[in-house]
Amino acid sequence: SVAREREQGTFDQLLVTPLSSTEILMGKAVPPILIGMLQVTFILLSCIFWFKIPLSGSLITLYLTVFIFMVSCTGIGLSISAISTSMQQVMVYTFVLMMPMVLLSGLATPVRNMPEILQIATYANPLRFGVEAIRRVYLEGSSLAQVAHNFIPMAAVAAVTLPLAVWLFRNKLT
Repeated sequence: SVAREREQGTFDQLLVTPLSSTEILMGKAVPPILIGMLQVTFILLSCIFWFKIPLSGSLITLYLTVFIFMVSCTGIGLSISAISTSMQQVMVYTFVLMMPMVLLSGLATPVRNMPEILQIATYANPLRFGVEAIRRVYLEGSSLAQVAHNFIPMAAVAAVTLPLAVWLFRNKLT
């Protein structure tokens, strides 16, 4: 949305409003998080009622995991959008970032089977920890205490990318 507003010339108007950069960021971050949570709810209901895959763990733990994952991914998205000057740049940056994230997440190939250097690289990937935690909660019935260690890397990504996006908004880097 930031790159689109830059293209249309409305981003500068947004920056001169009485809102702080943090408030603008929150306004940009909340909708994708809510939409993501709605999508997860739809997928969860489909899994339970259509495919008859029972939820083994706690629904609260599952949603907490998804929420932390959504916040970290939103931080990445806002940072990408803040440094991009056009939608084409956003799409290229997103493609270049998303392909390795998916491949290194452990979704298709277990992380333990990857070369050591790639295993180390996966520690910066919130998708790795999101997939692991969701898989453990949903299929194995793991408790919050058993998956809480997965929250730390996802929260760390959010703690870096969200302030970075605020800084980029404030400094209007293009």
